[in-house]
Parts: sequence; structure tokens; C-alpha cells
Amino acid sequence: MRLGLAQINTTVGDLAGNRRLILDAYATLVAMGAELVVFPELAVCGYPPRDLLFKPQFVPEVEASLAEIVTAIGDVPALIGTVTPNRAPNGRRFFNAAALCRAGRVESYAYKCLLPTYDVFDEDRYFEPATEPTIIEIAGQKIGVTICEDIWTNPALGAAARYQFDPVKWLAAKKPTLMVNLSASPWHHGKGELRRALVTDAAKLLGCPVAYVNAIGGNDELVFDGRSLVTDPQGNVIARLAAFTEDLHVVETNAALPSAESALGSPHSAVPVDTDPADIYAALVLGLRDYAHKSGFKTALVALSGGIDSAVVAVLAAEALGAANVIGVSLPSAISSPHSRDDARALAVNLGLRFETVRIAEVVGECDKALWHLFAAHPRDVTEENLQARVRGVLMMALSNKFGALLLTTGNKSEVAVGYCTLYGDMCGGLAVISDVFKTQIYALARWINRTKEIIPANTITKPPSAELRPGQLDQDSLPPYDMLDALLKGYIEDSLSRPDLIAAGFAESVVNDVVRKVNLSEYKRKQSAPGLKITPLAFGVGRRMPLVQKYAG
Repeated sequence: MRLGLAQINTTVGDLAGNRRLILDAYATLVAMGAELVVFPELAVCGYPPRDLLFKPQFVPEVEASLAEIVTAIGDVPALIGTVTPNRAPNGRRFFNAAALCRAGRVESYAYKCLLPTYDVFDEDRYFEPATEPTIIEIAGQKIGVTICEDIWTNPALGAAARYQFDPVKWLAAKKPTLMVNLSASPWHHGKGELRRALVTDAAKLLGCPVAYVNAIGGNDELVFDGRSLVTDPQGNVIARLAAFTEDLHVVETNAALPSAESALGSPHSAVPVDTDPADIYAALVLGLRDYAHKSGFKTALVALSGGIDSAVVAVLAAEALGAANVIGVSLPSAISSPHSRDDARALAVNLGLRFETVRIAEVVGECDKALWHLFAAHPRDVTEENLQARVRGVLMMALSNKFGALLLTTGNKSEVAVGYCTLYGDMCGGLAVISDVFKTQIYALARWINRTKEIIPANTITKPPSAELRPGQLDQDSLPPYDMLDALLKGYIEDSLSRPDLIAAGFAESVVNDVVRKVNLSEYKRKQSAPGLKITPLAFGVGRRMPLVQKYAG
């Protein structure tokens, strides 16, 4: 069968825009000779719609949009991800569905069986699960239809035994000649290879080709990488779509060797899977671009400190939005080092950014004077240090308001984890671009960015990291070395290791206790932070739901 894969970038709630994308992709793939066109999960409304589903008119408007789409669907059928109401008297109110559309009507629906309720997923809140997958017949093919999580049951891949039912095993007993999977699977580093293993193992179990069609684009904190793929019955990948970009592709599912045609000309058989840090860079650029553009922002602001974090964010912003649409702002205080100011300016020149300087020493001095009569009996401490960061936050937000620009925060995951950031200071902003990127990964990104020429000044990469909130301050005055800190944080946050586990792994007990205490105490800061782009298996945000008031110290 000549299968058309429509890897498109939808926007949550943009029913008209999504409709245009679907119809344009359908027309293109039909013209390329597709006999069946397959779209990603919930393509009609965008993924994830979350509590928009509970708005009384949302699902009826999704149904109306699908009905309008169907009028343009001809004799070549299409499987389109959508949401439909559950008209039964009990159960959840909706189904996560794939609509089989042909000749101006919806012939049937296939419903999602397995509803993920972990990490960023909360589908059991909205959808009623199907009891079994659907099999459809098209052009003599017996096609099993699954939706995203329905194939995430392979225990050999380390997946938890979350479900009692395995849709792929159920389909295997029915002996389909093809299985398709409509997905909206958000990316994290390493996930592309995991998905490939899932799809190839499913093909081997089924003994038939498997087509996996994934969404791409950014929606809120999630980044979808595409990388749709098709395997033969032996699990060999015969076609792979582009990463982090829209792609339309027709593949002959019975082909023995990689052979395909592309509307966009991408090298499908040679797309790399999860390269580090190239994938991280591509994911952050896509997530930032879509967050800004889908929210209506054309320009961005970055406070350039001369440090490595703000430098990497500025590079990402210039790539995502264009250098002409990014304003870099230096906000030197009385204790800012000359090299930091010089490094910030050099970066802006290298990138071609508009560069502005707003001096804050006088403003900080006035704040000190205003508070002097209350603070006089107390020694200077972190309170006065944080005044600098908070003055910067006030001024950057004023620039954001005045120019309608998206302010990007520059805190990395290591800092955000232990609270090495100032609430209402450097945490001010609309998007935390690198809040899921450990400091050691930031250095790797910076070196990768400079792989062919110096964009980030060499001094920014080689100098010891410092927040410069007091003379001579270095990060490691209060934090372990970042290679140690990041390994410990990964264990505690992403791998859910306990204090005893971390100590048994070789970390010093005093270091473990200090870092864990800082992580737990900083939860209130993270609850008030800007949304951040997810690039690891467990990011701070909707996927990690810790109580603010709690006494557990494990």
C-alpha cells in the first residue's frame, strides 16, 4: 500500500489553522499517489487540549471542524486524529479517536485503548478507553489502528507494567496486514531510539509493516519531534521522516528496501536519531519558536550577563526568531566585572543582536537607601545581593511590557533545582528556555554552537561561573562542582533515588543532605516560575507534582 504520512505542526485550539494544515497535507499526499493518508493524534484540535475539553462548546466545535474537513476528503481515505463525545450514559465524557474519512463522510471511528496517566499525561481525566483496537479494510489491506500509548507496552524496553491489556498482542491474533499508529509523543533526549525499538518490535510481533505517524512542534512546555517511521514485517526501518520539522511522505509499505518520495525533499532514510547536543539544540529552538509565534510574540528579550547561560539562550533565540528580532540587554551593577560586560557585547556583535545597556548601580543604591532605616541593625546578607537581581527583573519586565517582547529567563536545571536563582529577579519572564538543561549540558551546547566558529566568546565558556551578586563570588562557593551536582540531581529528580541510594552510589552524605534539602526547599520558587521546555524524562512542571508544604526528607 502507498501510505501517506502527514507529519504536521498543529496548534492547540486553532481549529481553522489546523484544518488548513490537514487539508493542504491531504491534497499534497494524494497528488503524490497515496492510497491512505494518516495524520497524528488529535490533529483536529491539537495536542494536548487539556481542560479545553471541558469548555461546553469546544468538542462540538471540534466536531464541526472535522465535518468541514470531511467535505474535502475524496476517494482516497484519511485517518485523522480527533476527539469525539462519549454518548454512553456513564464513563468519561470523550474518546481520543481516529476518524476514518472517505468520500465526504466519516465511515467509522477507532478509539484509543490505553490512556497514559503519568509524567505530563493525564488522559484518564478526559477520555474513556476503548476495550480493543479497531481493524479497518482499505484497498484489500487489513489495517489495525492504534493511537500513541497503545504500543507503549513492551516490557523489554523497561516500560512499567501499567496496563493489563496489550493492544498489539490483541492485534497479532487477528493477523493484520498493516498497523498504523497515530501519535503525539513529546520528545525527550533518547526517546527517538526508544520509539524506534517499540515500533520495530511491534512489527516483528505482528508480522506486518507498521507505520508510526508523530506530531511535530511545540505546545506549551512540550516539544514534538516528528521522526515518523515505517518498518517492514521484520522490523527494518524502510522510511523515516525528518526530525523537528514538518514533513509529508509517501511510502510503499511492501517495499523491501528504503524507498520513498517526499514532498519536502528531506533525506528520510538517513535522518539521525537523537544526537547530543544537536537534538537538544533543535528541540529548544523549535520549542522557543513555536511558544513565541503561537502566543503572538515576534520579538524576544534576553538579559545578557556575560555568562554562559544567557549566551546559550541568546543563541537559541536568534536561531528561533531571527537575530533582528532579539534584543540583548546588559544590566551592569557596581560590582559587575568588566569582562562580563565585554563578553555580553561581543556575543551580541557575533550574533547581530540589538544590544542595549541599562546601568542599575544607582537604582540599587536607591533601594538600599529606602530600606536602610529598617535594615540598619542587621548585617548585609543575601537580601542585598538579591536586590540587584530583582532590580534587573523589574527593568526587564518593563522593557517586555513596553516593546511587547517575550522575556526569556536564563536559569538552567541545575540552578532551578537547588534554588540558585532569585524569585522576582532573574526568574522573571515568559518562558524558561533552558530550565530542563543541566549546567554540564549547557557547556556541551556552548561548545557545539562554537564547533565551526566562535559565536559565544571563549572567555564565557572558560571562566568560572558566577552570579556576580557580590565581589569575587563563584557558583562553587555554595554549590558542589557541576559535574557532581548534575549527576546527583539526575539521580534524585529523574531517577527518584533516595538519600540512602545516593550515598550508596558514592556521593558524600553531607553533600547529598545539602543538595536534597535545597531541592525540596526550592519547590515554592519553581511553582512560581515561567513554563520551561521539557527535554528530559522528568522536567520541573506539570510532570512533577510535589507538595509545597511537606516534611518528607527522603
